[in-house]
Amino acid sequence: MILTSQIIVDDSEPLEKAIKRFKRMVEKEGIIREWKKREFFEKPSAILNRKKKALERKRMKRQRKLASMKSY
Repeated sequence: MILTSQIIVDDSEPLEKAIKRFKRMVEKEGIIREWKKREFFEKPSAILNRKKKALERKRMKRQRKLASMKSY
């Protein structure tokens, strides 16, 4: 999967502004995040464990939120 992003820079546009615009576009598209995720091979069991831990964190956060709302 090849992700390419490009911007068109006008002659009157400062280079710093164009670089900032490019960085925002790359961040919005999630290219850096995807690259870091795929940088190293991750075993399927490690992926499963990571997802289970994330689900558990999400569940605990929801429980804390509901518990704090009941105290009102």
